[in-house]
Amino acid sequence: MTCLLFSQLLPSALTHNLHNAPSICKSSRSLYHPLVKKYWGSTCAISLPRIRSFASNSSVEATRVMQSMTSPVSISYLTQREAAEIDEILMGPLGFSVNQLMELAGLSVATSIAEVYKPSEFNRVLAICGPGNNGGDGLVAVRHLHHFGYKPFVCYPKRTAKPLYTGLVTQLESLAVPFLTVGDLPSDLSKDFDILVDAMFGFSFHGAPRPPFDDLIQKLVYLHECNQTRQKSSVIVSVDIPSGWNVEEGDVAGEGIKPDMLVSLTAPKLCAKKFSGPHHFLGGRFVPPSIVEKYKLHLPPYPGTSMCVRIGKPPQIDISALRENYISPEFLEEQVEANPIDQFRKWFDDAVAAGLKEPNAMCLSTVGQDGKPSSRMVLLKGIDKDGFVWCTNYESRKAHQLSENPGASLLFYWDGLNRQVRVEGSVQKVSDKESEQYFHSRPRGSQIGAIISKQSTIVPGRHVLYQQFKELEEKFSDVNLIPKPKSWGGYKLKPDLFEFWQGQQSRLHDRLQYTPQEINGRQVWTIVRLAP
Repeated sequence: MTCLLFSQLLPSALTHNLHNAPSICKSSRSLYHPLVKKYWGSTCAISLPRIRSFASNSSVEATRVMQSMTSPVSISYLTQREAAEIDEILMGPLGFSVNQLMELAGLSVATSIAEVYKPSEFNRVLAICGPGNNGGDGLVAVRHLHHFGYKPFVCYPKRTAKPLYTGLVTQLESLAVPFLTVGDLPSDLSKDFDILVDAMFGFSFHGAPRPPFDDLIQKLVYLHECNQTRQKSSVIVSVDIPSGWNVEEGDVAGEGIKPDMLVSLTAPKLCAKKFSGPHHFLGGRFVPPSIVEKYKLHLPPYPGTSMCVRIGKPPQIDISALRENYISPEFLEEQVEANPIDQFRKWFDDAVAAGLKEPNAMCLSTVGQDGKPSSRMVLLKGIDKDGFVWCTNYESRKAHQLSENPGASLLFYWDGLNRQVRVEGSVQKVSDKESEQYFHSRPRGSQIGAIISKQSTIVPGRHVLYQQFKELEEKFSDVNLIPKPKSWGGYKLKPDLFEFWQGQQSRLHDRLQYTPQEINGRQVWTIVRLAP
């Protein structure tokens, strides 16, 4: 939806939809451990806006071919030979370099991790990297994880001397990412790390792992066994293949790594059918249509601009255990603006700068004569010194309630910043001139949609709306200015209370409330702190 203002424009960045990848949080975890403190100094996790995943749009044909359910049963699985052939084609006639594929693979791993394990909860990451391409994917993932707000460490015991790999090491060293020897690692990895990234061996590996990787694999096996008896545990993320598994047959002896997350690259390998952990993702959004068709691949479509897609359903979650341990800067009385409108603008600008999706979305709550409240999400379309503006149908349920009771409240929630703002006040219609001005700034499709929608009334079916839309499209095809319906226009809420909320650790949230008070014939805003 586009966002224009009446008396003042919102930032132009809001004229396009912004997309974020959702995040799922787990239980709060302590960061105060000696190994982390030794290398990083401060052990406080950094609160960042949600990670924004990105990729170029795939072609229409690729999207058509790749449409599929995300059920593991309907997904294609590659043999070891097919995986090798696809790599050769990608880096041969299709013109990809190993550098490109490694960068895309590592980014896919990092975004998959960020989808499930938030840096505020699972902050300390150890990537165990092997000497081949799988290890390179792990090194790239570490770089991205660092920029995503995690505190990564690397164990890279058999370094590869090729420029590609030495360059990746140099990049991580420039970010002050610590490199640990095998001897530096504790016997129980869970004491110092929240996430263990298994990037030792990929699909080209044959035979039995040799030192020191055999012992490193056993550390991960032991970690899984210990996790069964702990209330809080570290998680294992395997890159493409759980190290030590047979690429096609999986964990044959049943004594190998049992990862919590598997990030398959390009397409899942046959061994992924034996994966029983809660989180299976596909990454590497670079498979062209020619390969999809040649190998008759059935791969799930990637959502939006994401670099990863979940395979299968997410695990069942205990709703009562879902909680966030917010980590935010202090929000103090002496730091805020004297006028709440100015403070709102400041926070709103932060939400826009953070790239949050539709920061102008707000929950509007109204109550009619019957005393029954109702709420719905609407979009802020303007703000000035007198209040907040949105537009709607004047015959909708909310409009009828506002005609009976002009008192209403707005709620803005900016998850990525751990912030929300509550505004209460009285509502009145804006002038016809303002409504007309905004109506004609909307796309023609939105204008026609506003005309055909008798909001909150019963519709026989969606086909009725399509038919009416088509008829009006034809009717107004030669009309430059579509007339605004009388039943459509703007409302403005004039605030008499603001509350600014910022999440903090241990539920000790900041709540600052503004209320108007007349002093010496002049209205000023009084600021008080409320208990969380």
